[in-house]
Amino acid sequence: MRILVLNHEFPPIGGGGGRAAEDICRGLARRGHDVTVLTTYLKGLPPKEKKDGYQIVRIPSLRIQPFRASFVVMAAYVFAGLWPGYRAIRLLRPDVIHVHFAVPAGVLAWALSKLSGIPYVLTVHLGDVPGGVTEKTGEWFRWVYPFTRLIWRNASHIAAVSEFTRSLALENYSVDIQVIPNGVDVAALKPKRICLNDPPRIIFAGRFMPQKNPLQVVHTLNEMRELPWQCVMIGDGPLLEDVKQAVAENGLQDRFQFTGWLGGTGVLDLFDKSDILFMPSLSEGLPVVGVEALAKGLAIIASQVGGFVDIVANRENGFLIQPEDVAGFSIALRELLSDEDLLLSCRYASLEKAQRFDINHIVEQYEQIFQKVVEK
Repeated sequence: MRILVLNHEFPPIGGGGGRAAEDICRGLARRGHDVTVLTTYLKGLPPKEKKDGYQIVRIPSLRIQPFRASFVVMAAYVFAGLWPGYRAIRLLRPDVIHVHFAVPAGVLAWALSKLSGIPYVLTVHLGDVPGGVTEKTGEWFRWVYPFTRLIWRNASHIAAVSEFTRSLALENYSVDIQVIPNGVDVAALKPKRICLNDPPRIIFAGRFMPQKNPLQVVHTLNEMRELPWQCVMIGDGPLLEDVKQAVAENGLQDRFQFTGWLGGTGVLDLFDKSDILFMPSLSEGLPVVGVEALAKGLAIIASQVGGFVDIVANRENGFLIQPEDVAGFSIALRELLSDEDLLLSCRYASLEKAQRFDINHIVEQYEQIFQKVVEK
């Protein structure tokens, strides 16, 4: 099949949604499909690139930061993508369009589908669902929401990355939605062996934005400064300086490392050297870093929100804590740091749980969906 993929974020731009799309594209290309991605250009990246057997086309759309896209930037992607998208359809003759995020890329998929008659399959990740990430999208969903119904109604098939994302979407749209989680190449990521670091290494990976709640990492670790640990915080964003200031105010500079924004390989390299993923997020779809942490055999302490419920089995491979339960984060982390047997057990349990999210199974599901859509 020939597949045109639309996503306003694609590595090294964006977060988990882009990395999930990248894994699916790679898997489809390995299965012999002709895949072209239409995404956002960022200074320093090539306008066109062949990677892992598929083609990436990047269009200028006012993007200046890899970790952040304003509403204006997202709208620019839609308008800037109309002509390149239509031209790609004329040249490539795709059988199906696979679009990630109902907003903004879904708007572009709907328009291109109307112009060409090519069906589109929609994957939703949470931030594109009303009420999913209210602190980030609540304001503009107030007036964009009525126009989004057409995007959902006209999709030939809809997949949500978690049961939570699906249930929230069904509160807003009367459509059929299938749950297909984000996946990773479990075999490729599996560590050669599990061994605990001395001192234990805790890792946070994500945008430094209110949704990810990065300041809670500092507050929690400050309460157990008498225990041995090191913490690595991966990412960038508007709260980065606030987090660094909190670290300095608590005199923890020698125990924290800030890496800035890293590509997928850089994140995975640090996962290999870590023991615990700590994500006190306020909302999530199905975080790719969580699935990668499973495949790397990390124990996980996370908020009981969104897709983390699918990733973490409480007291088996980590702990799920209500996001407002500040004391709960401290209790869980202290227990893991104080009990090597428990920490090791959780790490092995994550490796077992990772099998459910193997990318080969995920890609196979999308392949079957595309085939059914094309045959209609």
